[in-house]
Amino acid sequence: MTLKEYFTTTEGTAVLSTADREGNVNSAIYARPHVMDDGRLAFLMRERLSYANISSNPRAAYLFKENGPGYQGKRLILNKVDESDDQELVESLRRTSHGSKKGDDITRVVYFQVTKELPLVGSGE
Repeated sequence: MTLKEYFTTTEGTAVLSTADREGNVNSAIYARPHVMDDGRLAFLMRERLSYANISSNPRAAYLFKENGPGYQGKRLILNKVDESDDQELVESLRRTSHGSKKGDDITRVVYFQVTKELPLVGSGE
C-alpha cells in the first residue's frame, strides 16, 4: 500500500516532532499528511513552535498510531524540502477548521521528503 493510499484510508493519531538548531525538541499533535503525486508529504503549519523549529532545522519525525487495539502505525523520518504561503492552496488542502476561522494565524503548506519509513513498533528489519 502506498503512503497516499494509507493516509487516505487509515484513521489514527499523529505526532510531529521537530527541533530547533540548538536541539531543543518539540512534539505536537498533527493531522494526517497530504501525500502529493510526487511522493512529498504536505502539512498545513501555523507560524508556531513547530514551524519555527522546521525553519531553522529541516529534519523532523512523524509518528502515526492507527485507531484500534494494539500498536499499528508508522514512523516517518522527514526532511523539509519546500513551503508555500499561497492561501488558496492552504484552503484547498484544509480538511477541517478545528475551531479556527479563516485568517487565524498565517498558515503555510510545508513539504517534506520521507527519508525513512519504519513500523510504529520495532526496527522494521
